[in-house]
Parts: sequence; C-alpha cells; structure tokens
Amino acid sequence: MSRTWIVPILAVIGACAPAGAATPPTSLRLYVIDCGILDIPDTSNYQLKPEELATKNMSVACFLVAHPKGTLMWDTGAVPDRNFKPGGGPGTLRYATSQQPLQAKLNEIGYRPADITYLANSHFHWDHIGNSNLFAGSTWLVRKEERDIMFSEPPSPRTEPTNFSELKNSKTIFITKNEYDVFGDGSVIIKAAPGHSPGHQVLFLKLKKTGPVLLSGDLYHYPEERKLHKIPTNEFDGQQTTASRADIEAFLKKTGAQLWIQHDLTANRKLKKSPEFYE
Repeated sequence: MSRTWIVPILAVIGACAPAGAATPPTSLRLYVIDCGILDIPDTSNYQLKPEELATKNMSVACFLVAHPKGTLMWDTGAVPDRNFKPGGGPGTLRYATSQQPLQAKLNEIGYRPADITYLANSHFHWDHIGNSNLFAGSTWLVRKEERDIMFSEPPSPRTEPTNFSELKNSKTIFITKNEYDVFGDGSVIIKAAPGHSPGHQVLFLKLKKTGPVLLSGDLYHYPEERKLHKIPTNEFDGQQTTASRADIEAFLKKTGAQLWIQHDLTANRKLKKSPEFYE
C-alpha cells in the first residue's frame, strides 16, 4: 500500500473511534451542558402567575465536574438519548425538548459515560434523571430515602423509572450526613436540602477563578420564587423546603457563593456552555 493511502485510512479509523477520557485537570473544572428546555404548561403549582415571571419556560442543565482525582456527573437531563432519532433533530419527552444527546456532548470534551467516576442527582424527578442509566457503571452517590422512593411500587408519577432502572445494581454510596465531601478536599460538597423530594440535595463547588458556586437542584425553580418567597404546592414536604431554603441561604451568606438556579432560563443562557468550562 502506498503512503498516500495511509493517512486517509487512519483518519477514518480515528473518526470512528470512541472518545477517550480527557486528561485530568490540574484544578477543579465545571462544565455546564445544555440539556434542553421545559415548556411549563401551568405555573400555578409554583404559586406564580405567568405575568409575574420573566418567562414560564425552564432550562434543563446537566453538569460535569472534573477534578484531579476523578469526575462527577450532576443531573442527567430530561430527555434520554434513545429518544433522539438517528438522522438528527431534537429529542422530546413529556414537555421537555433537547437538541443533542448527552453522550454526544460528553464526547465533545473527551469523556465517555464509562469515564465518569461518580453520579449524583439532585433528586429523582423525571427532568433530572433522563440519562442516569448511561452512568450505571459509575459509583452512585445517593441518600437512602431518595433511592427508596425511586424504586418504590407503584412508581411515582413524577419520574420515569426506565431512565434510571440500571442504577439498582450500581455500586452505591449512601450519603448519611448533611454534607458529603466527594473528593476529600472540600472543593466538591453535596449538601442535604430535603423538601422538594425526600432526599433532595444541592452541590457546592469551590472554583479557584470563578469562586464558590452552589447548584440549586430544585430548591428553587424560578428566581421570582426566591424573591417572592413562594413555596410550590406540590412539594414532598413544604415545611422541609422552607427549612432547607433558610439553611442554604445562610450557607450562601457564610461562604459568599453564587446560587445558580438550575431551571432559571434567563440566567442559564448567560452561562458558558460545554466545551467551555469554569475553573
């Protein structure tokens, strides 16, 4: 075979090969992945009228935390990758729409699901667990009360059990304390914030350049909810939500952390999206 043919063939092989693991960063990184939009059909559950909101739609964000000691996937979107057609175009589920599969977005930054060390979901609702089965080979960080409701019978109508069913056999670490230090150095901490669901949790990150950031899960959905002190009517335990919000607000004041409301469409659109990252 002549040398003129070697390069094109190798190029094709390289294009078809799966993405390998990215080189571990020297300091903490946070990738914000656009996982779609929720077209909320009714805002009355949030005790908010449409005219009180900048927009009734919500963003769906997934987050990849890259640490020198490993990786953490925080929330996995609403639309499972299998709902995307091979020819392209958006994927949908219920009132969620996403433009690209999560796995493809991970591949863009050099990661495969098999490269993810840990999986943690803020909670079990359908719009946060859409691709959890992709990470069944990761170590699952979860609170027992949350896992129990996920695998209860009959299943909760607020989730999609087929999208996390494989986690039942995953290596699992049950979080039992208010705070769980994922990598042991204080830079990535999962904090309890129950109320929206039994084991709802939020994620605190100490980023060197960006500063401290707290990812809200569904502690709040809309910024107006926070401003007007509205508690959704369909919380698992509204009193717990009130207490969790007070605890987290005190934590934000103490640490000076930014609160990133994951469903805040306006704020989310201003964030850098993967393959860019925060550090």
